[in-house]
Amino acid sequence: MNISTLMVQGTTSDAGKTTIVTALCRLLQRRACKVVPMKPQNMALNSAVTEDGGEIGRAQALQAQAAGLAPHTDMNPVLIKPSSDTGAQIVVHGKVRADMQARDYDQYKTVAMAAVLESYARLKTQYECIVVEGAGSPAEVNLRERDIANMGFAEAVDCPVILVADIDRGGVFAHFLGTLACLSQSEQDRVIGFVINRFRGDLSLLESGLDWLEQKTGKPVLAVIPYLHGLMLDAEDAIQLQQTKKGKFRVIVPATPRISNHTDFDALRAHPEVDLQFIGPDHPIPAADLIILPGSKNTREDLAFLKARGWSTVLERHLRYGGKVMGICGGYQMLGQMIDDPHGVEGNPGTSDGFGLLDVSTVLTQDKRLQLVQGRCLFGQSTQASQSHETKLESARVEAYEIHMGLSYASSDTHAAFEIDTPEGTAEEGCRSPDDLILGTYLHGLFDHPEACRALLNWAGLDSAYECDLHALREQSIDRVADACETLLKRLDQLST
Repeated sequence: MNISTLMVQGTTSDAGKTTIVTALCRLLQRRACKVVPMKPQNMALNSAVTEDGGEIGRAQALQAQAAGLAPHTDMNPVLIKPSSDTGAQIVVHGKVRADMQARDYDQYKTVAMAAVLESYARLKTQYECIVVEGAGSPAEVNLRERDIANMGFAEAVDCPVILVADIDRGGVFAHFLGTLACLSQSEQDRVIGFVINRFRGDLSLLESGLDWLEQKTGKPVLAVIPYLHGLMLDAEDAIQLQQTKKGKFRVIVPATPRISNHTDFDALRAHPEVDLQFIGPDHPIPAADLIILPGSKNTREDLAFLKARGWSTVLERHLRYGGKVMGICGGYQMLGQMIDDPHGVEGNPGTSDGFGLLDVSTVLTQDKRLQLVQGRCLFGQSTQASQSHETKLESARVEAYEIHMGLSYASSDTHAAFEIDTPEGTAEEGCRSPDDLILGTYLHGLFDHPEACRALLNWAGLDSAYECDLHALREQSIDRVADACETLLKRLDQLST
């Protein structure tokens, strides 16, 4: 593909833009092409820490993996992290710039576009090819002015665009035609073709529709991508509440309104012996072996949400019968005695009582902690586990990352959960209750590393020798989507000659 910059836009959210960009990055990487992914503006609560000490959307970290690169903030120069229905934290070049209401951000887009073009210019000097992912849909005419996420970016850098639609939703031809109708003539002209995603069935039955679409628009259908089951790719933001029950060991996670980094649980979703269930607000709360309170972009509001739905009683009953409880980041803060937000970091200033299950108090701060960490588990086996695993699990390796605004102070009655390597030596992180039933930590991505995943599940009561290697599973999924998109790359090759 000789096109130096290509933008992948979608007719809707979740049309498959992330997957197509991931596939193209892997295919070009196989050709030894210096390729880099980019998403000018991303709205997501699933984020990753970069090697340059910033924060980007997890989907761009996945695409970086497909390209054989370490994640960098230029891959996602503007990240919007919603904290309410109308407000969000604005992250520019990996650092928090401000908290804004939607109307204020709309005016801020001119400044944001300058940051986007600055990142693009840097990437152009370092890479042969940039594969860019749009956001949402370019047909959102109410957002056209000062657009930096879709056609506004494509027009600014003068790059071609392919449009992706999800046929599994239905109405795929209307999606393409309707999207084109909402574009200006210059924007329509830069659309070089269509990609139909998630097709299942007899392709010959689709061919008459493909011919009709090409005759109607004058633009080719570049590829029809099959529906690929069982992919392990990082979600941009949406949670799949309906889970396939498979394992004997049940883990439940409340799906709070501002849940963040729910990709923390991808390895549990893939584990053959674990039945992972996200519990929505209207779902009955089943009995479980392990309850995990997830991260949150608005911890005090999500805490109030859980209390209003009876989770205090659920947690107390669960612990009374010997179940284990874990809190990650915001969930860790919720398990403590108190959360104080004196500066209104996540909303109105104030103090909230936590669940009171860990002797920990938290003060939210205006500085965000962003870092990659390595270390070891400080807890050993649970009483249910076999003695043969003890030595290995007590020193299980941890590779994780921190993204949080706040400091938590534990009493001397608690025990540290992890030992983290620092430039000065080591430091203790997180805490466990004296009875070892409750564990809290600021570390995201703990289950991604096979040793740490096995050790945590063993602590929770699953006696298993299985180690889930999420990185390897992602690699397999990236290769699967790349193989499925070979035809697309060949068509792009033909268009560029």
